[in-house]
Amino acid sequence: MTTEAMLPSTSASPTARQVWTRARGIGLAVVLLLAAAVAIATIRSDTQHGALDPRSADPKGSRAVAELLADRGVDTRVVTTLDEARSAASADTTLLVAVPDLLTHRQQTSLRSATAASGGRTVLVAPGGWSVERLVPGVTADPATSLDSELSPDCALPAAQRAGTADLGGIRYTTTHLGADECYPSERLATLLRVPAKTGGGDTIALGAPDILHNDHLDEQGNASLALQLLGSRPHLVWYLPSLSDASAADTDDERSLFDLLPSGWVWGTLQLFIAAALAALWRARRLGPLVPEKLPVAIRASETVEGRARLYRKANARDRAAAALRSTSRTRLAPLVGVPVSQAHTPEALLPTLSAHLHNQGDGQGLRSLLFGPPPSDDAALISLADQLDALEREVRRP
Repeated sequence: MTTEAMLPSTSASPTARQVWTRARGIGLAVVLLLAAAVAIATIRSDTQHGALDPRSADPKGSRAVAELLADRGVDTRVVTTLDEARSAASADTTLLVAVPDLLTHRQQTSLRSATAASGGRTVLVAPGGWSVERLVPGVTADPATSLDSELSPDCALPAAQRAGTADLGGIRYTTTHLGADECYPSERLATLLRVPAKTGGGDTIALGAPDILHNDHLDEQGNASLALQLLGSRPHLVWYLPSLSDASAADTDDERSLFDLLPSGWVWGTLQLFIAAALAALWRARRLGPLVPEKLPVAIRASETVEGRARLYRKANARDRAAAALRSTSRTRLAPLVGVPVSQAHTPEALLPTLSAHLHNQGDGQGLRSLLFGPPPSDDAALISLADQLDALEREVRRP
């Protein structure tokens, strides 16, 4: 086997066309993912802009309810920090917390201590299990949310009785407070819960869903009546929009992890992606059993086979296997020439003495052993040198 056959002169590096052919599928998938991400971000930015903001006229904003409250003499003030919310808690103020789950545990405890004995009303919009147990001790959020949107009051709370059917649903709550008003039940669990304070005459209200405050739902059912009564019981309304940039959230030790901040739907979406990837891999699998040899439909030149195998060895940096193939083939060809059976061609004790005796220029047996049975070469230059020496050895043995 010659050096030219083992290490062809043609380059083994992939061409630009080959790189494009291999990478175009991945590139197309990346482009589609980026396009989908941009589309989703655009859609969400249109629908979620100003959500629950009393200054926003977007469908999910709450400007309409703020305007109706202003007509009834209730002034609305927006705050974005915990310190502002705490200082605003008083007997003549309703404090609305738009997204309680954005607060850290330390912020929740601090807010609870400021509102517990203030004598005012605190309205929590869709607090989950992360926040409701600290903001309203004795109340827990059920993990299964309500799928109903139009619910009847079914409680003695005057505001709920006057409003009638409303769009509540969402998170459901249970409580150990005996004097609590459990309204708008869904499967026997309340989606609106009013818990009176032990002292001071204040109370805390947990809304299971924010729909009654949205601009696009305010004119439906008894939503407007219920929202005005819950938020208009005091002359002042402080609308707290928690912000991640609030300094009080920066120096806490109990911040939520990344998985806590992800919506629950992302977990199921990720699971579906893994299942889809597994199905795609199964679909693309070409061999579901052991390899089966088959006859080639066409004749392939030996030089092409050697060149292809050499490319594979070079790509895998498998100099040890290439050297082993060269030495094995040389021993197999040399053994019959010196009268050694092919079955003993790979036994140094049988091949080396006889081979050394047939050489015209006899050298030491240690050199032949290193050449035919030595360690693998350390680099490509050593591999080329090994191939040249094996060729020279075969020519020497064949020389008459």
